[in-house]
Amino acid sequence: MITLTVKRSRIGPVLGRHPWVFSQALAKIPDGIPPGEPVRLVSEAGEFLASGYFNSYSQIAVRIWGYEKDEAVDTSFFRRRIECAWRIRKEYIESPSTNAYRMVNGENDLLPGLIVDKYADYLVAQFHTRGIESWKNEIVNALETVVRPEGIYERSDMPARKQENLGSSRGILSGAVPERIIIRENGCQFFVDVKHGQKTGFFLDQRDKREACMKYAKEKNVLNCFSYTGGFTVYALAGGARHVTSVDTSESALELAQENVVLNGFDPGRCEFLCGDVKRFLRNSKERSDVIILDPPAFIKDHRKKKEGIVGYRGINEMAIRLLPEEGVLITCSCSAHLTIEDFRYLLSEAGGKAGRSLRFLEAYTHGIDHPQLVPFTEGSYLKCFIVCANSKTS
Repeated sequence: MITLTVKRSRIGPVLGRHPWVFSQALAKIPDGIPPGEPVRLVSEAGEFLASGYFNSYSQIAVRIWGYEKDEAVDTSFFRRRIECAWRIRKEYIESPSTNAYRMVNGENDLLPGLIVDKYADYLVAQFHTRGIESWKNEIVNALETVVRPEGIYERSDMPARKQENLGSSRGILSGAVPERIIIRENGCQFFVDVKHGQKTGFFLDQRDKREACMKYAKEKNVLNCFSYTGGFTVYALAGGARHVTSVDTSESALELAQENVVLNGFDPGRCEFLCGDVKRFLRNSKERSDVIILDPPAFIKDHRKKKEGIVGYRGINEMAIRLLPEEGVLITCSCSAHLTIEDFRYLLSEAGGKAGRSLRFLEAYTHGIDHPQLVPFTEGSYLKCFIVCANSKTS
């Protein structure tokens, strides 16, 4: 195992257990280290600090995955990490009513660059970095041993792989995986297209927010914007919504949303599905909705687009607020990592001011239990959800 020395002036984050070590924090990086090569990190005094894998000669040189001095890296290494991650989910999430969740959340489960989502008896894996990609066979073997799934499917087709000089990779890694999987989530059921859907097929990180929306939906008219395959739509109906309108640009996603409504035994007559641009819909709509849900894709892909993204978020929130009746409820989300929760709160207050409405927080959410976050790893924070109540223009 290669030993790399961390400069005394840059040792703080490693001691604080931040999972990334930047190239400038290392005293020297030998030539020719392949991505994925296990490394030991030591202080200038030679004291062991952590272990990880060498990722690249660019900004993030090492990604940390352990703190045991002489831990061998093999299939059993990955098995131990996966067992630890799965225990948390099995204890706090898995139940007769829920069988889908994120099982491995990258750095936060000491497996940097690896995402594994569990959909019923199947797994979907994403390999985000060149380093973790080099251990794919060992990871698949460990997943088979620990979870014993019916099949494992790879969805390593995310844009982040381009930054690692990796191409897109998708397909069966183990067993067999059907075109659609039926999952249970808090008693609701959903068809999930893990092979062609967004991300790994379903937005598992919104489970607790979907459940929260139920209490606001009873006997209400609900507008679900950026509805995808109808996650919030189904929960709103389960909460007793009078009518739910779902808007999305994807015709195939809306078709699956309609199927999910029927799958849960709800009357499709209580729903309307509109294929089109959400911003244009909000701008032109004259109908008020008691509850409006905004769950858009990330408007800020990188820090250079932050100002432009803030304008976009502020715009859709202002338009939604204008469509709310007195004491109407807005459930608004952002999955942009480059937008802090403070920035999101500020732009929302600006949107309320422009719409002439005072907003009050009812609830606020970030990550769910199956998306745990290492305390020092602020770069891993991305999801924010505010549930607010809009006062009338005169109050």
